[in-house]
Amino acid sequence: MNLSFFDQFSSPNLFGIPLILLSLLFPALLFPSPNNRWINNRLSTIQTWLLHLITKQLMVPLNKNGHKWAMMFTSLMIMLLTINLLGLLPYTFTPTTQLSMNMALAFPLWLATLLTGLRNQPSASLAHLLPEGTPTPLIPALILIETTSLLIRRLALGVRLTANLTAGHLLIQLISTASIALVPTLPAVSILTMIILLLLTILEVAVAMVQAYVFVLLLSLDLQENI
Repeated sequence: MNLSFFDQFSSPNLFGIPLILLSLLFPALLFPSPNNRWINNRLSTIQTWLLHLITKQLMVPLNKNGHKWAMMFTSLMIMLLTINLLGLLPYTFTPTTQLSMNMALAFPLWLATLLTGLRNQPSASLAHLLPEGTPTPLIPALILIETTSLLIRRLALGVRLTANLTAGHLLIQLISTASIALVPTLPAVSILTMIILLLLTILEVAVAMVQAYVFVLLLSLDLQENI
């Protein structure tokens, strides 16, 4: 059976059951069992340090009113980070390469920040749609343009994550296919290609971490504008 390069982005099934449902249970195995001493080994210490670091970085641009969102943003960051990194393993599926999932995360959370702003400071939130000193005949057109721009910015939040991860996965598969195909004919070129593949994989690990951070950071900046 001939497989295309895009088959890696389809959710695997076993007897008609999506395996992504089983993979969602894996992060629960990383949590330590509760006891009198939570930090009782090196793994728990590293997890606590990582959670503290992520929460601190995400809460820096927010004032005290935005600190109530710390649990949500930190949980989202850990989830995206785990999914992105696990998706780099062989024979795995990366849910964040699906635009439907990323938009399902980006749009409701952005809408929640927008509704928070409309509830707490409606005048300031609506003022973003109309610059000060706008001529009266241009008011309807500018409101429509600003609203469209606002929606496109949030659309780009999900598209950015999907495009970066999809491009990286496709590039890794293309280079790995080329390196295997060159082994019988050009071994030296194949070894050079494998070295490039190793460097690209390291780069993709960094991209997976950065994209998870940027996704949540942009959401926190949206929250800061509305509180």
